Amino acid sequence: MDNEILTIREVAEYLKLAEKTVYRLVAEGKIPGFKVGGAWRFRKAEIDRWIAKQESQNYADN
Repeated sequence: MDNEILTIREVAEYLKLAEKTVYRLVAEGKIPGFKVGGAWRFRKAEIDRWIAKQESQNYADN
């Protein structure tokens, strides 16, 4: 199982988003993440599941 942990910067690069956008999305509860000592961290496997969910929702909406 993939237990890789990503930072805000790494998630932003992975999703091709600005860091500011990732902060907003995680604060709104739209991206799965958790805080460690006040800094956001993300499990890569959870981000991949989130991406798959977004894709399936987009296909269902069309």
